[in-house]
Amino acid sequence: MKDAFGTPQSLLILGGTSEIAMATARRLVARRTRKVWLAGRPSPALEKAAAQLRDMGADARTVPFDALDAESHTETIGGLLADNDIDMVLLAFGILGDQARDEDNPLAAVRVAQTNYTGAVSAGLICARALQAQGHGSLVVLSSVAGERARRSNFIYGSSKAGLDAFAQGLGDALHGTGVHVMVVRPGFVRSKMTAGLDEAPMATTPEAVAEAIETGLRRRSETVWVPGALRVVMSALRHVPRPVFRRLPV
Repeated sequence: MKDAFGTPQSLLILGGTSEIAMATARRLVARRTRKVWLAGRPSPALEKAAAQLRDMGADARTVPFDALDAESHTETIGGLLADNDIDMVLLAFGILGDQARDEDNPLAAVRVAQTNYTGAVSAGLICARALQAQGHGSLVVLSSVAGERARRSNFIYGSSKAGLDAFAQGLGDALHGTGVHVMVVRPGFVRSKMTAGLDEAPMATTPEAVAEAIETGLRRRSETVWVPGALRVVMSALRHVPRPVFRRLPV
């Protein structure tokens, strides 16, 4: 169970090699979290991530998980949750894709959508059902400000995050009053391996800053977290810009 400050004792990360997820795990392990499951495709990177957490004193284990293999989710993730009481699930997997390439390759665009949205719907529902059955827990979903309004430069990725964001909000409403807390996290541009080589957007942030915001959101039982917080005002304004004007903006 969580302590008085909202720190989970046990954590399951879907997308165990995510830099944001690992920054969050390190932050929580430094507080009180003692059991961590890192779910992802088996790889040296996944094992290295688990070893880092073990070096910090956590009981960290790896679990095979493929967002694109929805048929396996009930057995892998559902089975793990059925056998363990887990305080927090962090849904952190996703791919950025390549907008220019994906526009000319529909199958690549579909892979972005299936990973970021379809895979998240499958895994999210399985996790939500398990957390509801145990009567407590938090499901933290990494969304993006890219889902707030479609932009010419990344509308394939943005549309997948828009779907994920709407799904997570609806799931939070469905679970309201059950003891399960759903929190949607909307970072802006995050300096990470995924964005390496891209032009940095205004108000860029870091995995560590997102991790800090997640910890604060857990403590406050927030439903939506913006990183940095000022993006909430910026995106609220951008949502209402007329499309002819929006098309001319450098976004």
